[in-house]
Amino acid sequence: MSINVHLKFLFLLFFSSSLWDSHAQHVPGVTGVAARNSLKPGDTLNSSGSLNSPNGRFMLRFYLWPAAFGTTNYTYLTMFRTSDWRLVWYTRQGIPITNDFDLLTLENNAGSLKIRRHGDNPIELSSSPQPTNNTVASLLDSGNFVFNEVYSNGSKKRLLWKSFDYPGKVLLPGMKLGVNHKTGQNWSLIAWLTDDYPVPGAFTLEYSGHQLIIRRRNVVYWKSGVLRGNEFENISPKVTSMYHFSVVSNENEESFSFMSKNGSQESRWLFTSTGQLLGDDPQPIAQADKCDGYNIDGGCQRWNQPLCRHHHQHGYTVELNRGYFVSEDDSSYNISDTNLSISDCKVSCWGNCNCVAYTSLFANRTGCKFWTNISNFVPNDLTYLDLVYILSPKLSHSGKNKWVWISVAISASALLVTFFCRFCYLQRRKTVVLQGVDNENRLLSLVISERSINANDIPNDRKKVPDRNVYSYECISTATNNFSLERKLGEGGFGPVYMGKLPTNQKIAVKRLSRNSGQGIIEFKNELILISRLQHINLVKLLGCCIFGEERMLIYEYMPNKSLDYFLFDSNRSKLLDWKKRFNIIEGIAQGLIYLHKYSRLRVIHRDLKASNILLDENMNPKISDFGMARIFKLNELEANTKRIVGTYGYMSPEYAMEGVFSTKSDVYSFGVLMLEIVSGRKSNSFYHSNDALNLVGYVWGLWQVDKGLDLVDPTISDSCVKYQVLRCIQVSLLCVEDSAIDRPTMSDMLSMLTNESTKLPLPKKPAFSIARKKIEANTPNNESNIYTMNGLSISVMDAR
Repeated sequence: MSINVHLKFLFLLFFSSSLWDSHAQHVPGVTGVAARNSLKPGDTLNSSGSLNSPNGRFMLRFYLWPAAFGTTNYTYLTMFRTSDWRLVWYTRQGIPITNDFDLLTLENNAGSLKIRRHGDNPIELSSSPQPTNNTVASLLDSGNFVFNEVYSNGSKKRLLWKSFDYPGKVLLPGMKLGVNHKTGQNWSLIAWLTDDYPVPGAFTLEYSGHQLIIRRRNVVYWKSGVLRGNEFENISPKVTSMYHFSVVSNENEESFSFMSKNGSQESRWLFTSTGQLLGDDPQPIAQADKCDGYNIDGGCQRWNQPLCRHHHQHGYTVELNRGYFVSEDDSSYNISDTNLSISDCKVSCWGNCNCVAYTSLFANRTGCKFWTNISNFVPNDLTYLDLVYILSPKLSHSGKNKWVWISVAISASALLVTFFCRFCYLQRRKTVVLQGVDNENRLLSLVISERSINANDIPNDRKKVPDRNVYSYECISTATNNFSLERKLGEGGFGPVYMGKLPTNQKIAVKRLSRNSGQGIIEFKNELILISRLQHINLVKLLGCCIFGEERMLIYEYMPNKSLDYFLFDSNRSKLLDWKKRFNIIEGIAQGLIYLHKYSRLRVIHRDLKASNILLDENMNPKISDFGMARIFKLNELEANTKRIVGTYGYMSPEYAMEGVFSTKSDVYSFGVLMLEIVSGRKSNSFYHSNDALNLVGYVWGLWQVDKGLDLVDPTISDSCVKYQVLRCIQVSLLCVEDSAIDRPTMSDMLSMLTNESTKLPLPKKPAFSIARKKIEANTPNNESNIYTMNGLSISVMDAR
């Protein structure tokens, strides 16, 4: 780069700064006429005039940028904030305006807002759909330049165009990022190629997927993380505390905007040519220039790298001090494309395995110069010389002795740092081990000390407590992306459930006990003990748990198809469950209950069997989940009584709902209701407001009495169902929901009835839905339960879900 070139650049910078200063010195007289804020049909704004917002905060005018090379000066229609003369907007579409005869005009009778150029085609900003003389273009105090069609009395009819829809490199309060779904309009910031060269550059700032995204030539460099409350995951709370963020997400648009919390209109976000997003605070909002494709700190993203490069090499990229340049005798080559910025040079050099250094080619910091070999650095007294960036520095011989001493000092420091880190690591490891032991002891103490009633067969010896994985809070928080909304699968009585991924890439489901949950430590303990001891293909698998402070979490295998109710009660998704799949689900649930009642080491009554507690794996195989309400029976125990009635209305057996008496037959009743829901595709409680039946059971009984059982069948499976099989399921279901528990079949007998067609089925008796039962007070404290009677059926509302 020659001295003449740099002197020319200095002269142009001096000329530009002089022109800039003249704005600040002659604001009132720039236009040559009285200040105005709008253009009416026939009005023009020439290169010596301006529009001023009503309170004088913003000014719109033509501005001249001197070209760094060539003979043409570039003129743009620009907007400045008058308090500090900072640029806030400019016309970025089309080619630059190229002469002193340019003017902005609102044409008479055409309703067209154009920038007319002497000897060239005009740039049309907007026009009315129909020729009209009722238009006005105004500069508002918000910094928005708007073009409206108006009524004859001057009131606004409709908006035709606004500058806020075409942001440049500055985001003002109220200006949007995102997309207009109706018009397809994208709102994004585009950084300049260089900080002094007003043409679109390499970096863009967008809003998509509820987060801010910075791209460089369409490669994602940085993400803010999802906005929660008023904070982004990867933006400092100190920065976000200064602003109020507004988000719109509907069928019309997805957008983001900000306002200063102190109400100041002086706020602005500036997007620089290197990918930095700067706000009102000295601390940057985002620094995409720090992202190298390897690190993921502060929102940085990974992308593919050349095989010949390594992370440590990229991390040592340095800048040479001003006053030195690389000898022209070394191997070098140029790319004179003025559409390339220094970030493009960096990426190009990194992608060329022979490249060892780079810098800008031209004085306006465009174009690229690369070196494939560096022998020495030559001093120079031109302090404005561009920096040279090197990937693998090779020092000159003259500096060898100095760098030997520096190397010794660095080595000694590294040794001290190594010893210090080793010491910290051992201390940290000791602390983690102690914390792990403490958490495990707390877990075992929790399991032992807070047993549920009738769990005496579980040993008190800690050594006999079932083995299980205890996960750290950090592990689960990382796996669930800090319990982010996009990872949330749903919400149950226990609390929210999240999808996570362990470092082994195994997917998990995390149930997090909510502090507001009606369930508590007993339910947590029940699941922890029971599921860890129960192993069956039709029971959900517990992988472990996490206890951290007040946090209680259970870690399960992940079920990709969610729960049965997700498909069964949705008009579209239910079509995915044909009769073959539904019958397979019925059989699987029955097998799981048989295991719980008969073949497991502990006899378990689930007490909350329902569609939402049946999870489906990738093959739609059912797995019973949610054992928070479950109870353990001794081997010789047939039934029990409780003062704490829990479960879900519509699935509760009458003796349990009214008297607190439960047994394996309570689960049989719930299974009968669930089987009717699977056949019909309707919820049990969907009949509560019907004049014909109290609930699903009553409705089915009415159909059965008149031999219209097939009317129950879900229309979505009418073509795929096997009629005799469906009728058999309905009859067995009615046997399961009989009023007296002793009349109901066991789960083993029930499954035999379903699958053995030669077995003759008994006729069902009238179910409990219409039989008035005498209310029995179950020795329940008044503050624990309230009993209500409806149509002769008494039900308890305490702890029901």
